[in-house]
Amino acid sequence: MRRKIGRYSKYLRPITITFDLIVMVLLAVLILPFEFQKIYLYLYLMFSWIIVSLITKFYQVYRFTKLIQIAQKSIAQFFLFSLNILALNGLFSFATDYKVIGLFIGVTAFIIVSVKYSVFYFLKIFRKYFKGNLRSIIVVGNDELTSQFITFVTKNPDYGYSLKKQFSLVDTDSYEVIDYCKENKIDEIYLSLEKTTTNQITTFINYVDNNLKLLKFLPSRKDLISVNSRMDYYGVIPVIPSRTTPLDDPLNQFIKRVFDIFFSSLVIIFVMSWLTPLIAILIKLESKGPVFFKQKRHGLNFEEFDCFKFRSMQVNDNADVDEAKRNDPRITKLGTFLRKTSLDEMPQFFNVFIGNMSVVGPRPHMINFTEKYAFKVNKFKARHFIKPGITGMAQTHGYRGEIESDTDIINRIKYDIFYMESWSLLLDLKIIYLTVKNAIQGEKKAY
Repeated sequence: MRRKIGRYSKYLRPITITFDLIVMVLLAVLILPFEFQKIYLYLYLMFSWIIVSLITKFYQVYRFTKLIQIAQKSIAQFFLFSLNILALNGLFSFATDYKVIGLFIGVTAFIIVSVKYSVFYFLKIFRKYFKGNLRSIIVVGNDELTSQFITFVTKNPDYGYSLKKQFSLVDTDSYEVIDYCKENKIDEIYLSLEKTTTNQITTFINYVDNNLKLLKFLPSRKDLISVNSRMDYYGVIPVIPSRTTPLDDPLNQFIKRVFDIFFSSLVIIFVMSWLTPLIAILIKLESKGPVFFKQKRHGLNFEEFDCFKFRSMQVNDNADVDEAKRNDPRITKLGTFLRKTSLDEMPQFFNVFIGNMSVVGPRPHMINFTEKYAFKVNKFKARHFIKPGITGMAQTHGYRGEIESDTDIINRIKYDIFYMESWSLLLDLKIIYLTVKNAIQGEKKAY
């Protein structure tokens, strides 16, 4: 699974996509004939570009990507995009002179590809000479492939890997290596599979899952023959990510995000538009205080965000510390109904529309609970590799509401990780159906 490491790197892809779309629209205005100048054609132009880029993986360029791979992606992108423009012209007949279309595609390709290569080279220079955008790494193992890998990252500083230390598990315990990673804020671990035991591999996987770090394997020859997972190449050196999930694929991310926007928009327009003022009046009539309750929660990559709910309790100082329990005296009469029907969660559709939550995903916990169980329950933080959800698989299988024992939270994590590794749009639809069904039938732990 790819992680976003670095303070600003996560903004680079959205900025480049936005730039490309702006260039495309401006050139369409300047070059394409008057017949094309319609809003819906511009929208189609941008939407089709994004769809094609997901197919060609045009924006999946990483520090270890080769120049020839960027060229291949660019050729595939503009070939499919050109076919799309020609098909659009055949449908709407906005240009009789195909030289105009050729000029538009040619100038667009020249500017976008030139900027793409310029950014790629700028980042290489930035890493090599200004020591920016670096990732601190260690290498664990002592064989031919690890030696080749160390030579590669040492002789290619433009890749931005700062090698801090090499360990040999023959001489060093795996837990000593983990302690070093914690003390020196290591971003990535490169682990040789040559002569590495299953227990050692499990120890490192548990560490990265519990600390939102990245683990990659350096495979031996026999591993190369049998491996079924995705493989990256640093030069000619094969590297295998320790975990891959369906939502690592940008196309799946796009599908899930489009679904989230579409679904949340429908709920906000057709339900929240009349439900919010109605519940607001009832809340104000019963108790003093705000209509909405805002609480800090941990989301994607363990970043904090404000989670919205309808207020279901009397205003109290412990609302951010103590979760609701059965027969909790803080809960109002209206709040009991809101919680029983899950209507108190409805404002989180605004969180979904904004983008810090999804309709379906692991439920976010209160900050103090997250900090407590992150150290107590194995792989707890792994659930933060994807966006939290209004509902989730754990909640539809009996693990919602109050955490009464460690078994509750352990089973929640199992369901969350299963969901993360098995995601599909159909699975999301099934979980939404079960959530609505359970809300109508009522749940024992809905209090």
